[in-house]
Amino acid sequence: MTASELIILNFTEIRRKSIKLWNALPQTHYHWKPDNNAMSAMEMIRHVLEADYGWNMIINQQDMAHYKTPWESRPFISVAKELEFYEPYRKIFLESVSRFSEIELNETKIVHPGNGEKKPLAQYLLRIGYHESVHAGQFLSYLRAMEINRPEIWD
Repeated sequence: MTASELIILNFTEIRRKSIKLWNALPQTHYHWKPDNNAMSAMEMIRHVLEADYGWNMIINQQDMAHYKTPWESRPFISVAKELEFYEPYRKIFLESVSRFSEIELNETKIVHPGNGEKKPLAQYLLRIGYHESVHAGQFLSYLRAMEINRPEIWD
């Protein structure tokens, strides 16, 4: 496997496990959050799904000055509707990753717009996977606090 194929496999496995967790969330708990400063369960799901759109712009070094998300003003309807809506953006993101050569993965420098740090593309992509993994851990704790059975993700 190439490095980009391994990175995509990692993204795919992380997302598969996230979706298992998200599908365990009853609609009655969509707006639950552990405290007033936290994201609600549905806001966290959207945050992770929406990130693919932004990540794609960042890794392709597009101008983020006028960033506008396709999710803006979109109401939360259901986990299923969120997953349906994100699919084309996920496909574009993964296709972008698949096109990077070994040289590009190692030599292209990506500047994260949030903190200005410059990282090699491969390292930046691995941090994207870590971002979602952290939110999966948070989501597990949300489900525990809601006293909802947590799906088995350690397959």
